Amino acid sequence: MKKRLIIFFGLVIVLGFSLQSIAQFTKEEVADREKWEEFLKTAEIVAQDQPFESREAVTDPWVLTLEKDGVTNNAIWKDVEGRAKGFMENWRWEIAAYRLDKHLGLNMVPPTVERRFQGNRGSCQLWITSMMSLKKKFDEEIKTPSYRVFNWNRAFYMQRAFDNLIANEDRHQNQYLITEDWRMILIDHSRSFRTSKKFTKKLIYDEKYKEGLTFIMKELPRALYEKIKSLNTEVIKGVVGEYLTDNEIEAMLVRKDLIVNWVEDHIKKMGEDKVLYD
Repeated sequence: MKKRLIIFFGLVIVLGFSLQSIAQFTKEEVADREKWEEFLKTAEIVAQDQPFESREAVTDPWVLTLEKDGVTNNAIWKDVEGRAKGFMENWRWEIAAYRLDKHLGLNMVPPTVERRFQGNRGSCQLWITSMMSLKKKFDEEIKTPSYRVFNWNRAFYMQRAFDNLIANEDRHQNQYLITEDWRMILIDHSRSFRTSKKFTKKLIYDEKYKEGLTFIMKELPRALYEKIKSLNTEVIKGVVGEYLTDNEIEAMLVRKDLIVNWVEDHIKKMGEDKVLYD
């Protein structure tokens, strides 16, 4: 009987790590990421399908069933590049987002690697088993358990910081996955790393964001902030490799400065203990 891959993003309660912060994978999970990266790169493709309707996924991704050494799991593969249904899309940004997530220690983006399929280069991301999407949570008015609210809100603040940095203009509710223990997993970053003035003059999520103060960065882990603050051209190139252009890196550094300025301004107004935490 074949073993089934136990996705380390989705079963923390079962494995006994329920005290882990909602938005960050456990040390054991982080240590295993390279194994899943290798699995995505080298496992045999035993089935393939395009099950998503265009209204759900404009990038026409494939669902690949991968198998290696008795382990079987699905992955999302896409090779979109260029303008698709009115938006600029690029599979390379999926990989850049994952690599940057790892470097920052954010640990909210599933393993994502480059893989060829049908002769084309594309991104291949581990399929995540989740309890529900944020859309389902809102549509069905499912309340966050009271004992999870604190960490859940902090997960949102970290997501806002990440999307501010990478200029992700398309974080709709289906791109938040919620695990059984109420951790937040972020998927789909093919509309990130914008370079236009719209994404270098201001942050996407700040006090002027239409959904209000609840959905800004508000407070961040000190370690995450320091990682963002330390980014420079050389560091980013070392992290993302060929998957971002010089212009995309330059635009991200402008946004990094906007984030640093935002944090420093709020520290002056509110005090450091209200903005950063250990």
